[in-house]
Amino acid sequence: MFCTTEGACLERLIAIAKPILLKSERKHPIVGPGRKPEIPDWVLALLILSATLKKKKTKSAQFRWISSNRRHFERHLDGHRLPSRSTYFDRFKKAHSIMDESILLMGQKAVHSGWADASITAIDKSLMVAKGPKWWKGDRLKNRIPKKLRGVDQDSQWGFSSHHGWVQGYSFEVVVSCGKNGVVFPLVASADVASMSEHRSFGQKIRRIPQCTRYVLADAGYDNNEFADQIELKGERKTGKWFLCPQNSRGQKGKLVAPKGEFESKRKYATRLRRAQRRMAFKSKLSQKHFRPRSQCIEPFNEWFKSAFELNERVWHRGIENNRTQVLSCIFAYQVLVSLNCKQKKPSGQIKPILDAL
Repeated sequence: MFCTTEGACLERLIAIAKPILLKSERKHPIVGPGRKPEIPDWVLALLILSATLKKKKTKSAQFRWISSNRRHFERHLDGHRLPSRSTYFDRFKKAHSIMDESILLMGQKAVHSGWADASITAIDKSLMVAKGPKWWKGDRLKNRIPKKLRGVDQDSQWGFSSHHGWVQGYSFEVVVSCGKNGVVFPLVASADVASMSEHRSFGQKIRRIPQCTRYVLADAGYDNNEFADQIELKGERKTGKWFLCPQNSRGQKGKLVAPKGEFESKRKYATRLRRAQRRMAFKSKLSQKHFRPRSQCIEPFNEWFKSAFELNERVWHRGIENNRTQVLSCIFAYQVLVSLNCKQKKPSGQIKPILDAL
């Protein structure tokens, strides 16, 4: 069935997602030499989103379901035809760029509509297990795949977290709203291999954090002076935002003097001073009060999200490009489902009944 038994039809979800996808493509049109593709990116993204909502876990299953519902999709594609099997498979790998922009635009819409309160935001990374057998370090260094490891995902990497331990696979990083007057809503997201460091991935998201954000909450894995300066300072002026993050020990125990015998520039001293001030500010009762919502929103969100889209056991595909598209599509689908509940004034977190009924 193309509609759910409870009346929350797939058409309603498509109606929410389509304007966002169109706007996303207008902001980032296809440029460069050669003829532009006959089927625009937003059409591919809409088809992938629909198949994701139906939890079709392989590209073959997705394409078969799309083809069997050709008549239903034709009235949503503005005269564009459906892609062939080879076109769908090839362009699936590149659809993560429009999904990434759509997540940002949907987050902005949620904040503007009052569904999400972005005065407090939290950032976190979560790991996902890859498909196939485990490819251990010794074989990786020799670039050797024994016969018993046929089917291993060669793009996957090993990563470690205090919650999951060592995991071979992929990761996603998401910024969510944690304000009291709204729902927990993804605002910015990315997907990569499990070994991707937070010190590389978060820097690209700082400029995408909403202007209305006052507090950015993170765990000790994000302890970075440059991140804090980018959030809290613009030139020499303060932005009014605060980066609340527990600090890792760096051997100086908070001292404001340089190690003995070491020359320290004014710039380095200023950085050391700001770091010490942040350490003292983080320990204050007010900062702890604002930091407390992090454990109540971002960590439960990761579990809700992975459980809703059955990513808690393993990812859906092999290869970094395939999984980047799929994970970002799942996050965008989560936004669309929460938006539908907000529009209908239903409990925002109850998206699993809609998914199960689709």
